[in-house]
Amino acid sequence: MSTLQHTAAPAVPEQAAWAGAQVLLLAGLDGVIGLGPLGWLAGLAYGLATWVLLGAAMAKAGVRAPGPADRVTLARGLLVGGVTALVVDRAVGVGFASAVGVGGATAVVVGLAAVALALDFVDGRVARRTGTSSPLGARFDMEVDAFLIFVLSVHAALVFGPWALAIGVMRYVFVAASWVAPWLRGELPPSFARKTVAAMQGVLLVLAVAVPSAGALVALALAALVWSFGRDVRWLWRNRVRAVVGTAPMKGCTRV
Repeated sequence: MSTLQHTAAPAVPEQAAWAGAQVLLLAGLDGVIGLGPLGWLAGLAYGLATWVLLGAAMAKAGVRAPGPADRVTLARGLLVGGVTALVVDRAVGVGFASAVGVGGATAVVVGLAAVALALDFVDGRVARRTGTSSPLGARFDMEVDAFLIFVLSVHAALVFGPWALAIGVMRYVFVAASWVAPWLRGELPPSFARKTVAAMQGVLLVLAVAVPSAGALVALALAALVWSFGRDVRWLWRNRVRAVVGTAPMKGCTRV
């Protein structure tokens, strides 16, 4: 979990710095691996979307600049932007691994994703140690996680088949469903099993990317995710009156 702090410092110069860092990362990948036009476009679009959405959320919350844990999450986001560019190149078959070969490019995808996943444990520690946790920061952290899982599931789908994409889109389908079924926005009780399943998605997908014959790992990740979402949907349905009316919600978390 991360945080977004109130501070008097304006966010615009920092936004420019992070945007520049994203461009530099893409340029580095282009120089070492080779990115096609769509890879560049995807990486830049991801970076732009991140700042537009984050900036809007910060403005709504009255926050001027990211806090220390958010900067760790932003660093993770840069890596996710690189993974996005490489996976899009792989999907369209243009530019991917033009300099180092498919195996080398896959290794870079694995490396970037693995570091991004490892940093997920860092931003939470920073937020707790600095006492700056907030719902907005936690949401930012969750969205970065969700998009990384989505991009990795696209890569897995290219190798194992379209069914693997269900891992990445399941959370977004759940969010879309909550627009027409408000009870899905209810607050869930804390669950170690839910956290474990969420954490294992990225790990298993990275392993599957690294070992193309490990389709069973992707199937395991999908089965665990279906079970976790199914269990939560069942709980939310049973408690839907409380969720819709808003009476005494149980403190925990939400998938939306």
